[in-house]
Amino acid sequence: MSDFSNSLTASARALRAQATRLRHVSENISNADTPGYRRKTVPFETVQKDGRDMVQAGRVTLDRRDLSRIYDPGHPMADASGHYQGSNVDLMIEIADAREAQRSYEANLKMFDQTRQMSSSLMELLRK
Repeated sequence: MSDFSNSLTASARALRAQATRLRHVSENISNADTPGYRRKTVPFETVQKDGRDMVQAGRVTLDRRDLSRIYDPGHPMADASGHYQGSNVDLMIEIADAREAQRSYEANLKMFDQTRQMSSSLMELLRK
């Protein structure tokens, strides 16, 4: 039975990690037009638990790429040259990251469900 619980634990940790990643991707997308906003990234880390490698979301880091300079002399944050700093969020990268996180989440959810079904089937067989 411990193999089933190990599989469920691994799937649950991966689901949490992908949910965290998806939450930060959605924050990036919603702040793409916010002046001075820096893109957030979430690395994945491998941790040891009971002698097994598990994945978890690491600390959120800010992307250190340069912020875009936008020319809009009428903007309240514009400097003397008429420019202000935009964000460093690239919507194409964020959409691709969101898709990847969504697909990984779905795959882990399917693995979790299949493990649960196998465990239930085993219990049914043991009852007979």
